[in-house]
Amino acid sequence: MKVRFTPAGEQQFLAVMAHILADRPSAARRFQERATKVLRQLETFPESGRRVTEFPDLPFREVIVRPYRFFYRVGPRAVWVVGVWHGAQLPKKPVDA
Repeated sequence: MKVRFTPAGEQQFLAVMAHILADRPSAARRFQERATKVLRQLETFPESGRRVTEFPDLPFREVIVRPYRFFYRVGPRAVWVVGVWHGAQLPKKPVDA
């Protein structure tokens, strides 16, 4: 199973990377390495993330790469990252776009 980003999820991840990169390129590199490691684990263990507590009725799960939350859903052949939010943000309802 592969990990893929929806257009919205990719846009949010790139915005996070740009934000970190603007202040500290070395921190951006470390964050990307940590995020890659966590997301790769979903290829083998797609159900390992917890249900999104704010939206328990939706089929989304999340993994944490501090201080960000990666929201995803498990599809038949891929894990789809649908959003990336800072842990201090109140997440909007994830959409499958």
